[in-house]
Amino acid sequence: MKIDLSGQKIVVTGASRGIGKAIAEQLAEAGAQIAVHYNRNRNTAQRVAEDIGRGAEIFQADLSKPVEVIQLFENVMAEFGRLHAIVNNAGIAISSEVEGDDIAFTDAWSKTMQVNLHATGLLCKKAIEHFTECGGGRIINISSRAAFRGDTADFLAYAASKGGVVALTRSIARAYGRQGIKAFIVAPGFTHTDMADDFIKKYGESYVKNDLALNALTKPEDIAPTVAFLASGMADHATGCTIDINAGSYVH
Repeated sequence: MKIDLSGQKIVVTGASRGIGKAIAEQLAEAGAQIAVHYNRNRNTAQRVAEDIGRGAEIFQADLSKPVEVIQLFENVMAEFGRLHAIVNNAGIAISSEVEGDDIAFTDAWSKTMQVNLHATGLLCKKAIEHFTECGGGRIINISSRAAFRGDTADFLAYAASKGGVVALTRSIARAYGRQGIKAFIVAPGFTHTDMADDFIKKYGESYVKNDLALNALTKPEDIAPTVAFLASGMADHATGCTIDINAGSYVH
C-alpha cells in the first residue's frame, strides 16, 4: 500500500541535513507539507525546502534556548494554521570526558539535555495542546540505540538524554491516546551522518561496524520510510512503541 500524506502538515526539527533531511524528503514525497526547522544552516535549509516543494517553508530556532523553541512552534502555527504531526529529530552529541573538568562536563551535559530532551519535551507540550484542540495528531520522536544499551564513556549525556526521550514518548502515548494523540519512538543505531563523523574519526569505522549484523552502516534514507509509515496513520495501534533501526546491532 502506498503511503499518502496528502494534506498533512508536519514539522521536522533538524531538517537541514542528515536524518532530518531524509525524513523531510520522504514525507514530502508522500505528499506532506513540511516545516523545515534549522539552527544555523539557513541556505542549506532553504535548498531542502525548495527541493522537496509542496509548500515547504523554513523556520529557524536555537533549540538550546526555550524562548526560541516556543517561538518556533508559534511561527509554524502562524504560517501553517494546523499541524498533523511533529517529528522531533534534532539532536546534538557533545564529547565530554568524566575525568575532565567538572564545569566543562556540566556545561556539556546541560546543553545536551536542553537540545535533546528539554526542547523535545517543550515541543511535545505545544503539540499536545494543539492536537487536543483539533482532534488528534502524531508525535514521532527520534531517540537512539544508546537509550537502551548505553554509549561510550564520553557520551553519557547523549545516552541519558535519549533515554529521557523514550520515557517521555511512552508517557504521552499512555496519557493522551484517548484524545487522539499517538506517539512513537524511532531508535536508530549508529547512522552515517555529518554529526557522526567526529565519532568515526575518533574510534574508526571498523569499531562502529564491529557489532553490525549487516555489511554497511545505516544511512538516513534507511530511517525515513519508517517515519513516513508512522505519520500515515497505518500504525496507530502501535502507539508507544519503539522501532529499532540499527543494522541488527542491538535487539532489546
